[in-house]
Amino acid sequence: MQFSPFRLDGRTALVTGGASGIGASICSVFAAAGADVVVADLNLSRAQVLAASLPGNAKAVECDITSENSVAEAFSGLPKLDCLVNNAGIGLVGGVEDTELSDFQRLLNVNVTGAFLTTKQAIPLLLASHGSIVNLGSVAGLVGIKKRFAYCATKGAIVAMTLQLAVEYAKEIRVNCICPGTVDTPFVEGYLEKYHKHEKDTIREQLNQRQPVGRIGKPEEIAYLALYLASDEASFTTGSVITIDGGWTAA
Repeated sequence: MQFSPFRLDGRTALVTGGASGIGASICSVFAAAGADVVVADLNLSRAQVLAASLPGNAKAVECDITSENSVAEAFSGLPKLDCLVNNAGIGLVGGVEDTELSDFQRLLNVNVTGAFLTTKQAIPLLLASHGSIVNLGSVAGLVGIKKRFAYCATKGAIVAMTLQLAVEYAKEIRVNCICPGTVDTPFVEGYLEKYHKHEKDTIREQLNQRQPVGRIGKPEEIAYLALYLASDEASFTTGSVITIDGGWTAA
């Protein structure tokens, strides 16, 4: 039989923010690799549509990652878990002087507290399976980006959380962080619609050129890196913070 790498047969993976963008691509790629995927999202109907389209025993769960009760409920029906993908997150445009306390707290709540709550629920299941965590960070957690004060702060926290967990559980589970550059998702389209409605094409080209390769990323490119990190082929990879940014942080 020909060896096929990066398989997740018989494994269960839960992806937060799994119903759209990078999260949806991760769900699709993991399911194609044999995983039973749990699409966890605030938008249950959209999560159900995606889960119904996936192979294997995919299912959707409604999950507000900022609510301890909601997260506990989402995990309560899981008999096992082999991989947690902390993908859900939100952004904000503004420097420190432009950022309201309520907006800063909202980003902390979703991007940092949300990852804390899901990770806390997942750890006992992952210890039992010797599983892994894949966190979605950002280049914004590694370098300074103008007008992204709160976003940089929260993604920097995700990087630090990844490193701490990898050391804390070095012999039991693996924990890694993916730091994408700009990726073509509804997240980016929403940014263009909100802040650059009358100059979308111009700003989109600027986003393309921000990466030395001359284009923004594709969700599936991030998803395949997540697949590697969740697979046995990455058994020696933990505590890694991996950029996938078209050369942005190399320039």
